[in-house]
Amino acid sequence: MMASSGPWFDMYLSARDSIVLNFNPFMAFNPDPKSEYNDQLTRATNMTVSAIRFLKTLRAGLLEPEVFHLNPARSDTDTFKKLIRFVPSSLSWYGAYLVNAYPLDMSQYFRLFNSTRLPRPIRDELVTDEKARHLLVLRKGHFYVFDVLDQDGNIVSASEIQAHLKYILSDNSPAPAFPLAYLTTENRDVWAELRQKLASGGNEETLRKVDSAVFCLCLDDFPMKDLVHLSHNMLHGDGTNRWFDKSFNLIIAKDGAAALHFEHAWGDGVAVLRLLNEMFKDSIQAPAVSPQSQPARTDSPAAVQKLNFKLNDALKTGISTAKEKFDAIVKTLTINFIQFRRGGKEFLKKQKLSPDSVAQLAFQMAFLRQYGQTVATYESCSTAAFKHGRTETIRPASIFTKRCSEAFVREPSQHSTGELQQMMAECSKYHGQLTKEAAMGQGFDRHLFALRYLAAAKGIVLPELYLDPAYGQINHNILSTSTLSSPAVNIGGFAPVVPDGFGIAYAVHDNWIGCNVSSYPGRNAREFLQCVEKALEDIFDAIEGKCIKT
Repeated sequence: MMASSGPWFDMYLSARDSIVLNFNPFMAFNPDPKSEYNDQLTRATNMTVSAIRFLKTLRAGLLEPEVFHLNPARSDTDTFKKLIRFVPSSLSWYGAYLVNAYPLDMSQYFRLFNSTRLPRPIRDELVTDEKARHLLVLRKGHFYVFDVLDQDGNIVSASEIQAHLKYILSDNSPAPAFPLAYLTTENRDVWAELRQKLASGGNEETLRKVDSAVFCLCLDDFPMKDLVHLSHNMLHGDGTNRWFDKSFNLIIAKDGAAALHFEHAWGDGVAVLRLLNEMFKDSIQAPAVSPQSQPARTDSPAAVQKLNFKLNDALKTGISTAKEKFDAIVKTLTINFIQFRRGGKEFLKKQKLSPDSVAQLAFQMAFLRQYGQTVATYESCSTAAFKHGRTETIRPASIFTKRCSEAFVREPSQHSTGELQQMMAECSKYHGQLTKEAAMGQGFDRHLFALRYLAAAKGIVLPELYLDPAYGQINHNILSTSTLSSPAVNIGGFAPVVPDGFGIAYAVHDNWIGCNVSSYPGRNAREFLQCVEKALEDIFDAIEGKCIKT
């Protein structure tokens, strides 16, 4: 089963908007359970080593494939795993198919490392240079590189990596007057033109080092005040200390708070979440250094190269303009979150309700309460069960959620808890069906997207459907939602995809539900979250047979 991902790459790479806020999301790690390991230098060293161990495993072809289990009870078992090992690979797919377990496509993974998105006029380009052996480190807007792999491709000793990072952390130079990183926040055509100037102005070799680096490690000089501050910092920061074009930035704050911020054109959450999970597990179970470890006695000033860029007046003006635009847009973004503690996955599954459907129902109820209507809603779903599969859309707003939301929000006293429970069960069942259809390539969004792409490519007149206002409306996703739950993830987030929308990142944990919401001035994230909280209270009351308070 093959999904053609070419048009999907085009869609991302041809977009001319800034990739910051419009495309790039973040996922934050939980703190290291051993508190002394959250020291910035210790954690940066351990996370870097763990990321490179992952790179080595990946390139050696030893990374076990992710498996999507449609029926986990039957296939996510040791017996199944042992059995499938003895089936020849040409037939193993069939064996997996019989128990509804699909090994997921991993074609995106090679772009995790040594990769960047290059700004080009009209359509950007993704480049990967697997020969490069150096890490790119950003601190206070300065750029440094040093090798993390030796000539034979082995990992440089952890104590040396620690020594080099310590050296970078002790650099007292003031922040640059014109931080180059701002350029990666620009409109892509503007950045493409400035990059041409940068390259022809004697910076080509230096830029190549930035682009080909294994990944970008960003060391921030301040601790995180709370989860809202953390979300803002990991999603956009102040624009000086990230290279937003890199496939991912590993950000580590002064207090060891860590996150992956990633560019979206090359891949989706599945690959990044896998890296994040493996890095977290490895850095905790097999940390390369401890807080007591002494850095190696090595010549860091010789090994670490500080990159210097030659900037002419046109580039300085370009940087200043980019900074103004960036600061202005970032000021308008609000982020808020809630942690609902009355229950989560365990409780809802006992009630035979899909935890995801309950979270999605709460968003529908919240929006109805806040704005008196229901709107187009997007939930992303991975289609990595297909070769080169990317994503499909789950459309959580349905006649079932509309009916259920109206009953809860507008007329709770007119329905018995039994009726409300019945409606929730219908929502859950239908949502489950939509999710399976999307994961198995049976959604309609990508199908229509592909037909539209083909019409344009063949010069056919665009079919009327695409000009219908309803098609425009369903693709103006006011509620853009995405979920991921993992023991390694603290919080994730992204900006709204439309100016009058909400960006909703959420997770249903075993015993609580977390929700991180962003908005621009047309909407109020804080108020929306209060409505989500009320919706969840009502849902849990109805499940427990209590009256709904109006």
